[in-house]
Amino acid sequence: MTNGNPAGSASADMILANGRIATQDDRRSFVNALAIRDGRISATGDTATVMAYRGPSTRVIELGGRTVIPGLIDSHSHPIRGGLYYNLELRWDGVPSLADALRMLREQAQRTPPNHWVRVVGGWSEFQFAEKRMPTLDELNAAAPDTPVFVLNLYATALLNRAALRAAGYTKDTPNPPGGEIQRDKAGNPTGLLIAKPNAFILYSTLAKGPKLPFDQQVNSSRQFMRELNRLGVTSVIDAGGGFQNYPQDYEVVTALHKDNQMTVRIAANLFTQRPKQELDDFSNWAKTVKPGQGDDMYRINGAGEMLVYSAADFEDFLEPRPDMAANMEADLTAVVRLLAQNRWPFRLHATYNETIERVLNVYEAVNREVPFTGLHWLIDHAETISPRNIDRVRALGGGIAVQHRMAYQGESFINRYGKAAAETSPPIKRMLAAGVPVGAGTDATRVASYNPFVSLYWLISGKTVGGAQMYTEANRFDRMEALRLWTVGSSWFSSDEGKKGALVPGQLADITVLSADYFSIPEEQIKALESVLTIVGGKTVYAAAEFKGMSPPPLLVSPEWSPVATYGGYGAPLLRKAELPLRAATASCSSTLFDPWGPSAGFAGCSCAVF
Repeated sequence: MTNGNPAGSASADMILANGRIATQDDRRSFVNALAIRDGRISATGDTATVMAYRGPSTRVIELGGRTVIPGLIDSHSHPIRGGLYYNLELRWDGVPSLADALRMLREQAQRTPPNHWVRVVGGWSEFQFAEKRMPTLDELNAAAPDTPVFVLNLYATALLNRAALRAAGYTKDTPNPPGGEIQRDKAGNPTGLLIAKPNAFILYSTLAKGPKLPFDQQVNSSRQFMRELNRLGVTSVIDAGGGFQNYPQDYEVVTALHKDNQMTVRIAANLFTQRPKQELDDFSNWAKTVKPGQGDDMYRINGAGEMLVYSAADFEDFLEPRPDMAANMEADLTAVVRLLAQNRWPFRLHATYNETIERVLNVYEAVNREVPFTGLHWLIDHAETISPRNIDRVRALGGGIAVQHRMAYQGESFINRYGKAAAETSPPIKRMLAAGVPVGAGTDATRVASYNPFVSLYWLISGKTVGGAQMYTEANRFDRMEALRLWTVGSSWFSSDEGKKGALVPGQLADITVLSADYFSIPEEQIKALESVLTIVGGKTVYAAAEFKGMSPPPLLVSPEWSPVATYGGYGAPLLRKAELPLRAATASCSSTLFDPWGPSAGFAGCSCAVF
């Protein structure tokens, strides 16, 4: 024994003691304590056993019975693009009423300087509002007569006030772009409603007309977004690329943050082609200069997608009929997938409808006969209406399926179009798992669903939309442990990190979330209101609140100062939250000083070792 440690073992850097720790090991075990050394879990067990790893410089964090889970892993989101714009966006995610939302919009319009827009970009549904309806164009014009306002609703529509129509240059003479409609009045003038038919290009291209933040403010914005994800217990995200997210230009901010050791969320990034009919050229060029896995555990290149070819993109808009993919889809997709398989690039493809997945799998099976996929991580994103037969085909080819809680925001529209029976297994997650397909959960934030993982967990467990509609029967719902597993161990596969993260077991990365209340016992409706009170990434504290607030990284001021984030904060607009979950009285103590993850040399700040 050395310093009270088991023979031959080194002292822990940190010990979390006296908690209820859901390890997510194969037995779904709970333990009371864990030890961290060199950024990884070094021991777990009861508090007395783990305290044997305490040394003179070990920090001991008293959990006071708090519930602890592995850091959450979003298998499909868009944090790189989302970070660039986070400080520009007025988020309606979780806002309880349209009256509140319009008040926020009116107030933000008054503080927004000339030449900037008020942007409400996804993460909400009209069904979450007490009024159960969308804002009207008249309401937007009354709330912001002079400031451009752009309000995106899912992949379906966007609302522009008169000032935004002028800023975007839309007039009576503006033709409809391919794949979209500018709604007009009887005189032919744009009303302000943009309709995605059959895809979202008109919505995203209009949004791209708005001003961007300068580089330094994009850095601040990205850091704010990462800290917001940390507040919600997220420690890793797989970035699925995105429209108008060009490589390498739009990756410069996250690259700079990584270089400066300022990332607080691990990101595995996919490269998303931006040029219809030139997709093969893009991936050919990237294959010569970029390697999957390039980088480290904090930031690296993950693979290709979620756009592989534009002819295979079946954007879901359940207000419109299902789009048929082009006749040239198979030829386009074959060339790209063959290239990726030859270069051993993991790849992912956005596919909502079974009809698209059927044709995609025909291509994959043909390419696999030529260039075997064995050992190659490939996956389908979304897969809301995939059939049992095609699930089995995915499994046979060694693929995975990343599912998101988009139905929590679009479920009512899906039911209206396809019926309640079809909605009960959209997506059929339990059937995927029964077939042995790797499945990971995520959000597809920020333009459709919210980035809040606890809304996704609520959806998986309750089977309900954010508007309260019951979509799923017990046959396609999950108990709390297995829902959590989709957000931890399950999602680790999608960045080729299985066995490295997702569970709190010795040897895995010390990515940890301490919860504001007990996820396993609180009423189902309260799951949506969960937050982290202590988030640790690689053994370093990146977010702390409540009794742990003394461990919090230094405050990060919002830039620009007129940003909606500076006033309203993040998910659920904290100033509007009617009730917080009760926090149990607890103390957090430490036996040494506190690590400052923001400092350039991993410096230390003083700690009183008392109640925070």
